[in-house]
Amino acid sequence: MLSQAQIARYHADGFIVVPDVLTADQVTRARQALDAIVARARGVSANTDVYDLEDSHAPERPRVRRIKAPHKVDPVFMEVVRSERLLGAVDDLIGPGVRLQNSKLNLKSAGYGAAVEWHQDWAFYPYTNDDVLAVGVMLDDITLENGPMLVLPGTHKGPIYDHHADGRFCGAIDPVASKMDFGNAVPIVGTAGSISLHHARAVHGSDVNRSGRDRRFLLYELCAIDAWPLAGGFAAYSDFDEFNARILRGKPTNQPRLRDVPVRMPLPKSLDPSSIYQAQKAVAHRFFGVAEEAKAPAK
Repeated sequence: MLSQAQIARYHADGFIVVPDVLTADQVTRARQALDAIVARARGVSANTDVYDLEDSHAPERPRVRRIKAPHKVDPVFMEVVRSERLLGAVDDLIGPGVRLQNSKLNLKSAGYGAAVEWHQDWAFYPYTNDDVLAVGVMLDDITLENGPMLVLPGTHKGPIYDHHADGRFCGAIDPVASKMDFGNAVPIVGTAGSISLHHARAVHGSDVNRSGRDRRFLLYELCAIDAWPLAGGFAAYSDFDEFNARILRGKPTNQPRLRDVPVRMPLPKSLDPSSIYQAQKAVAHRFFGVAEEAKAPAK
């Protein structure tokens, strides 16, 4: 699926974008499924196991910032992650063999879609080796204006930064305390149906969507079959059978591959571990802004 140049670029920078991986029909079906899920948020007043709501959400005017585990909510999202072209790209980077950890769908709606502060996925779910990545599926055209994900090249080869505030995991890097240079961040842009792949250790985040266009971004957390989650992380599996049931390609193994990788455990957990947006409010210094419309309750 990927060229040698794309594979080399991923290993050098920690991310790549691959255009036109999904068909137009797949994108349309995913959008339709998403619209139906969001419509069912009418009347919902608080975060659930499906909905992560914007601060300005109101039951009579739904504002959803994330669908949690969409592959469990509608079968179309499991079909997407099982598609041959998407899995082929992942297999080229961390295969042979791929396991699905989880999925999420960040809506970042026009005019108020919430920011996600700088973080590393690895801080949430460290494994025995770092053949772990996220695939981002663009359900809309993503441009510089509608809050694209930003990635810092090469950070997947560096340290795991502190994601704690006041002694608790908050899922965000303090931009002042970390003394990082964010000036070379690269925006992940592309047309609907394109995908990005970013290493779990790569530092990334995204600003508020201040444009008039939605930026719906479907994310799958994937790992090599012989990568096993460390106890205390967010990668929760009920038992060995369920662990193996999430395999998308390859055969089960009970022999984890161990590598010398840096780890900071996400403990003690945030007071609200169910939402990255809520947890990140505890970070001492925010990097990204908050849209004025996002501050006001929906009318």
